[in-house]
Amino acid sequence: MKFGTVTTPNNVFLAPMAGVTDLPFRLICKEFGCGMVYTEMVSAKGLLYKNEKTNDLLYVDPREHPVGAQLFGSDPKILAETAKQVAESDVEFIDINMGCPAPKITKNGEGSALMKTPDLIGEIIYHTAKSIHKPLTVKIRKGFDANTINAVQVAKIAEEAGASAVTVHGRTREQFYSGNADWDIIKEVKQNVRIPVIGNGDVKVPEDARRLMDYTGCDAVMIGRAAQGNPWIFKRTLHFLNTGELLPEPSFDERREIILKHAEMLIDYKGEYTGIREMRAHLTSYVKGLHGATHIRRALTAVESLDDIKMLLEKCCDHF
Repeated sequence: MKFGTVTTPNNVFLAPMAGVTDLPFRLICKEFGCGMVYTEMVSAKGLLYKNEKTNDLLYVDPREHPVGAQLFGSDPKILAETAKQVAESDVEFIDINMGCPAPKITKNGEGSALMKTPDLIGEIIYHTAKSIHKPLTVKIRKGFDANTINAVQVAKIAEEAGASAVTVHGRTREQFYSGNADWDIIKEVKQNVRIPVIGNGDVKVPEDARRLMDYTGCDAVMIGRAAQGNPWIFKRTLHFLNTGELLPEPSFDERREIILKHAEMLIDYKGEYTGIREMRAHLTSYVKGLHGATHIRRALTAVESLDDIKMLLEKCCDHF
């Protein structure tokens, strides 16, 4: 897929997810063929006020290109100024989040709350696009709620204001992540704009990616929650899209290898105390759906060290 000055190696992307898609996880997904990644969502205000933790979220590694920095906010001037600063870094593009449903974000009129103010969206994109020399993309939802289904209107505004691509999540903010994603709205957006459209929502297995692209005509698919504990989904999806053949699910030995690699990368990047605690959530995702996994979930959420993880996985060999 091509947008602005960016050309991706394929059209299967990793969705930005707060607390999940940090550097180690992005690198693992890239290893399995993910075509494009984004930083975790970064506060424009946090950058403006030089928040150290916020700046840390923007660190990228040469191995993960192409990568975009995802910002959120609601003030056009602040977003334009911070985007200008971030665009001087190693990222290939800037993405503005207008889809996050979290109450702590929407209560400030940010994230998916912006879907209620299309004119403000246009102002944000216009000023931000003018302030940077790299492509600007935007992620939106179907609408804010059932009474405001306006993704087509917002996507057209984004295009006219200077956005180079738009990602559409086929749920309203009111739905959060429940119910089914509406692929019809993604199809409608694709039919009404000239810029590339990335479809997002309910891509859980490789076959879903094919169905989404065939049905909506979207230029790329974005995989979010289905990638948690399952970076193999990128390799399997790409193989399926290219050949029609469905690769088998990874074996337990393959899972164990990546689990340990992921844990080691997190520890190297964030230190053992923080790395292990953040790894706990990933561990339960890695074994989700495996026969006999239920009995070890509690133990996985209580590991204190890399050795604990190794010992626990060794004990699990006979169960999988």
